[in-house]
Amino acid sequence: LSVKMVSQQQTKDSGSKKLGMVAPQDKSSKEMKSSKKMKFASSSAETEPTSQTTISDDSKTGRGMSTMPRVVKRKLQKLRPIVEYNKRGKGIGQAHSEMQSYIGVLARSRVPLVDKKWSQIPKDIKEQIWEAVDMAFVVEKAQWDAFVASRLSKDFESVHSQHAQIREKLEYNHRLSRKGYAGLEDQLEETMPGVEIDRSTLWKRARQDKHGNIPDPKVAEKAKLIDELQKQVSEGKVRVDGSKDVLTMALGPEHPGRLRGVGAGISPRQYFNLPKPQRVSFDDRLKESLRVLLQEETKKMEAKAREEALRMEARTKQLVEAEREHFLSQLSQLIPNFDPGMLKQRISQSPKNPMSDKASCSGGEVKSLHYEDDNAKNGEHQQEEEKEEEKRDEEKEEEKEKKDEEKHDDKVIEVGDYSNMEAPSSLKTLCRYVETTLLPEDKLLQFTIDKEVFGGERDTFLLPEDITQFAGMEEIGATVLAVYMRYLHDVLKQANMCSMVGFIDPATVSANSGTIADRSRLVAARLQKTDGHRVVDEEAKNIVNSAIKIYNSHIGRAGRKAVIWKTLSGTPKQPSNVECGYYVMRFMRDIINDPSLGFENK
Repeated sequence: LSVKMVSQQQTKDSGSKKLGMVAPQDKSSKEMKSSKKMKFASSSAETEPTSQTTISDDSKTGRGMSTMPRVVKRKLQKLRPIVEYNKRGKGIGQAHSEMQSYIGVLARSRVPLVDKKWSQIPKDIKEQIWEAVDMAFVVEKAQWDAFVASRLSKDFESVHSQHAQIREKLEYNHRLSRKGYAGLEDQLEETMPGVEIDRSTLWKRARQDKHGNIPDPKVAEKAKLIDELQKQVSEGKVRVDGSKDVLTMALGPEHPGRLRGVGAGISPRQYFNLPKPQRVSFDDRLKESLRVLLQEETKKMEAKAREEALRMEARTKQLVEAEREHFLSQLSQLIPNFDPGMLKQRISQSPKNPMSDKASCSGGEVKSLHYEDDNAKNGEHQQEEEKEEEKRDEEKEEEKEKKDEEKHDDKVIEVGDYSNMEAPSSLKTLCRYVETTLLPEDKLLQFTIDKEVFGGERDTFLLPEDITQFAGMEEIGATVLAVYMRYLHDVLKQANMCSMVGFIDPATVSANSGTIADRSRLVAARLQKTDGHRVVDEEAKNIVNSAIKIYNSHIGRAGRKAVIWKTLSGTPKQPSNVECGYYVMRFMRDIINDPSLGFENK
């Protein structure tokens, strides 16, 4: 009977210990703290004095409840280790592991056992737990709120039981303990710096023991397959694409909504769409598109220049041939028994350069056959005179060509010598096109500016002088700025940024376009044609201030403060009074190259 009663009492005590119950402290509480055996002995002595010795001999010393004394000591010393997170938001490091254990200590010591769910715990107790954790560790509030929200879900309990059943069916069990995949990845990054760790590597390393072996034969077979696939990928025999990576090839397709080898909370969309360091940013893509566009325009201009040169060469040949036939017909009428074959070779050698002003129509050769005396004698004397006359005519023609060359060189010097200047090849090609085509033929460059650029469609043109002045960094007019704005608008259209930046025609708001009131109305009208989300950036403060007042009055916006003008620290100062147009063009380009429109902070 005595043995039976001891057994029942021992069962009660063990049940109390399992539930975590602690009896109220009495006078003998100090003795209970000094020894676990004394604690159990005193509690049994109150009910069964005869079984005291038996329980003390048979009971085993347990681990006891963890209190994390090192964390408490750091709290007293006001030392708070920082909890680190990886790029996917998973906690890593020793501080994260200690924080998890300390949260368990707080939950066991402060949360009543009658509460079965976290949602039933009073809010003040939750705040006390959070304050205790915050005093011991540095944790971002957003990370903690996300953790609490995930555990306050109504479906958490059912999801927990469901995943527990799924966990029992796993074939390839890992050996990660509490550090998880996030801790393993952090550990591998320290031992393998500069190497991108694939999830197949994480999956394989998570199932190795401390000696690097894989005891499970099924897991070892899959690990061997992963090694073979990784080797084939490195050799270029197998290609990975998105979610079809090495681990998917080895284990089979992923189930919707979860991903193997990365831990809980990481979805396939989140993992495979993460930005990689080697991916090109938006700024780089915009620069690359501008570079390709500039190359295409340069090729088009060079092809057009070559086509124009060939056309001029063919036209010059036609003119020379027509002029030759005309003079031959005239000479055949004036000179009896005239043989055109004696001029064929010389005429065919002219002109030497159809692109230059030196192309002649064989006038010198024709002059050599204009006889002052119609009754000239035939013979050797006549041939000698013809040769001398021919030499004199050639000398005169050479002097004339030299003078023409000097005049042409003077003209080029006035326009600008761009052959040796430091400039992009596209600008040099444009200057050559001006010298070889626009100036000789007195042509213009015509442009059509669409309605969406300035709010109204209009045609404009550039003179050759505008281009040469632009190439020489001389003072430029509003037309050059307008054409450049049209180009910038095309760049914005390709980048889908037309709704972010707007342009105002500089010709309508320049100093020669009327009074300040007139120009203010033009700016206000330009604002009314937009969606009200653009900001005008002009140096004429009075014009912009008045325009914004007119615009606010027109739309009925009241209570607005005055416009605040800021001097941007990153804006360079121009050395003289002719570079302002180039600075405006550069500033506009910098604005559209920044998709975040954060140029104020530059």
